[in-house]
Amino acid sequence: MAGYRKGFLDTRGTLFFEIEKIVQKHLPEVVFLENVKNLKTHDKGNTFATIKHSLEQLGYAVYAEVLNTATHANIPQNRERIFIVCFHQDKVPNWQDFQFPKPIKLTKTIHDILSHEKQDDCYYYTPENCYFYNDLLSGSLKEDTVYQWRRKYIRENKNQLCPTLTANMGMGGHNVPIIKDAYGFRKLTPDECFRFQGYSNLHLPEIAKSHLYKQAGNSVTVPLIERIFDEIKRVLL
Repeated sequence: MAGYRKGFLDTRGTLFFEIEKIVQKHLPEVVFLENVKNLKTHDKGNTFATIKHSLEQLGYAVYAEVLNTATHANIPQNRERIFIVCFHQDKVPNWQDFQFPKPIKLTKTIHDILSHEKQDDCYYYTPENCYFYNDLLSGSLKEDTVYQWRRKYIRENKNQLCPTLTANMGMGGHNVPIIKDAYGFRKLTPDECFRFQGYSNLHLPEIAKSHLYKQAGNSVTVPLIERIFDEIKRVLL
């Protein structure tokens, strides 16, 4: 919803046809795909219908469902994505047994993810690096929630979840999560972004922070992928 939503008219949207070529050549037992939730409704459903038909023509049974990180991974991030799991009907006898994982209770909060000590000064907003700094001061921000700058106002995420992480997390502008800690207003650190994707025991590489933010925003939520893989494994075994 945040982009131009051009589907196959965008060069990134044609990536599926490259995937189709790979699948056609190797015919794996399972094909597992992920995309933004609007894939299912884009162009009145025609984009998804094309993908589904292409895979079915190659002999696959196609399962697709939109799952949320907050409801299916016990991670407090509001992240809805469509997951497409395909079984080759001639190679997987039990393909009809597949089911997506059921919702689970969310027991973790943003405070299980956020760091509580002071962060490097580069993460904090100041009058010199933030054009909406005065709005932050006047917004009566609390330390127990996550906010976003919405072009003209500060919006509180009252569901107590982190909003969907995006590839531009390091830009610090429109829609990027903002938190208030004991030391000021700041954006999330790369470590926090990866933890909101379910990563643990982090050892981030020494690369530009902008690349780390992009990788975290483009990543998948690890515990949710693990749950789906458990269901795939159950069918294969």
